[in-house]
Amino acid sequence: MTDATQETGGTGLGRRTVSMARTGKGTYRVTNARGGTIEIGGGESDDFTPVELLLTAIAGCSAVDVDFITSRIAEPVAFDVDAAGTKMRDDDGNHLGDIEVTFRVRFPDGEDGDRARERLPRAVAQSHDRLCTVSRTVQRGAPVSMTQD
Repeated sequence: MTDATQETGGTGLGRRTVSMARTGKGTYRVTNARGGTIEIGGGESDDFTPVELLLTAIAGCSAVDVDFITSRIAEPVAFDVDAAGTKMRDDDGNHLGDIEVTFRVRFPDGEDGDRARERLPRAVAQSHDRLCTVSRTVQRGAPVSMTQD
């Protein structure tokens, strides 16, 4: 079993980290442990906002699960995923609600395509109910601590 403090990438168990550096007012460069970078912002530019990244993470995590499961049977001819949620504010503060992920996956005609189409609903359910770390964390809730160095 992987040590929970070991830095890992990919889908294995272990610790994940990102570092963020301010590049301007309300804009930041995020770097992962493998050196990949993205730019994020507060919505004044075309950079992704943190909320959009959360939706991306939920959709992306499930997309990877579903893709790995179904493409073993047949390579999809179309694979699109949309994620949406409503930002709201109530007595508990700001949060997202009504988060919805929609898969539009098409497989080729033929026996393998038919088998993949049959497998798709189960793959989506497995991702939602057990596999997708991101959506499972959101659904279960996880403590978040913030410190100052």
